[in-house]
Amino acid sequence: MSSNSSSDEGKPAPVPVSTAVHVQEPTKKITPPAGMKYLIGGASGMGATMVVQPLDLIKNRMQISGAGSGKKEFRSSFHCMQTVISKEGPLALYQGISAALLRQATYTTGRLGVYTWLNEEYRIRFKGDPNVFASMAMGMMAGAGGAFIGTPAEVALIRMTSDGRLPMAERRNYTNVGNALVRMTREEGLTALWRGCLPTVGRAMVVNMTQLASYSQFKTYFRTGPLKMEEGIKLHFCASMLSGLLTTIASMPLDIAKTRIQNMKMVDGKPEYRGSFDVLARVARQEGVFALWKGFTPYYFRLGPHTVITFILMEQLNQSFNKYVLGVEKKNSGI
Repeated sequence: MSSNSSSDEGKPAPVPVSTAVHVQEPTKKITPPAGMKYLIGGASGMGATMVVQPLDLIKNRMQISGAGSGKKEFRSSFHCMQTVISKEGPLALYQGISAALLRQATYTTGRLGVYTWLNEEYRIRFKGDPNVFASMAMGMMAGAGGAFIGTPAEVALIRMTSDGRLPMAERRNYTNVGNALVRMTREEGLTALWRGCLPTVGRAMVVNMTQLASYSQFKTYFRTGPLKMEEGIKLHFCASMLSGLLTTIASMPLDIAKTRIQNMKMVDGKPEYRGSFDVLARVARQEGVFALWKGFTPYYFRLGPHTVITFILMEQLNQSFNKYVLGVEKKNSGI
């Protein structure tokens, strides 16, 4: 009896050792830590912004033109760019670059970091790629959080890029994003930094729901569908361009509302617009329904390349971190 008991006691001994070995393997870190995901997301957005900032300025100028009167200032995107260069000089195309970089450092850092983290958590929990509805929900959550954090830089960017179109006496003449934030706080109160926050968050939810979700879905389709594309820059480019097109169509009306609210001035002590719906209704009534997509060309040629460069940079930075820091050959970024 005692010998059977002792032999039974001895049998389970190897099992914990074997189990311990199996438990240890999954705990090896094969993706960048949470903090690095945010850093990579922000750096990717800032790198893309350095390339597309002139298009962002043109887009903002065209969206603001005709406000109130309905009179067009520019015949086209190219006319707008030509006007800016002839009147203000070539460097004016990078007006507000400090605010644009701060916006990426806050907004893009938050949205891409959160989205990447949510994607990886989904894959771990459900053992597969997110479906389209899960991707949309994660995109909305990531976009809302990032937009709230980035609104002050967004307000500064809108004002700095539109300042050159105003008469000299009406210009705000912010010297940089720090000067803009300090003066807005001092002259208009702290809440001015979050002016247009609701349309900014609403636009960001639409943008990220469309952009991040469609990028994930296009990437999965191209990789696993009939084309059987391998992970790499070609795959990232194709998914990014289609994602950018869908995002442009879906988000432009909200972007116009956000731009005009953030650039508006007080008229007889009252704000020029009551809110997003007031902007959209007045634009449609005074300038025509298609004016809600005013600046479509520079918006897409800004958003398309920005999406492409951001995602390609992020994918490459993730791969480099996995290879050279973690010592793991893993191509997929988690998006």
